[in-house]
Amino acid sequence: MEIRNTTKRPLRVPLPGGKRLHLGPGGTGQIMAKAADHPPLRKLIEADEIEILDGGRSQGTGGSGGQGSIRGNQGGGQSGGVRHTGDR
Repeated sequence: MEIRNTTKRPLRVPLPGGKRLHLGPGGTGQIMAKAADHPPLRKLIEADEIEILDGGRSQGTGGSGGQGSIRGNQGGGQSGGVRHTGDR
């Protein structure tokens, strides 16, 4: 689930397990669906300090889908971890 800070100040959103999510003004963040029932978080929602943007799972429309990922040194010619330098 995605949540948004609707205030003009930074918020520390309490989550289950003693964790906190820090959201800047107008910022968004991801929480687990079961965290939405956490009483301190429910209190912020009822006070209109945060809002839940989507009720279901994220569909991944904002990402690249893994097609434009950085590949590192895959297929770069060298194999193994030893770098050969100097005269031979």
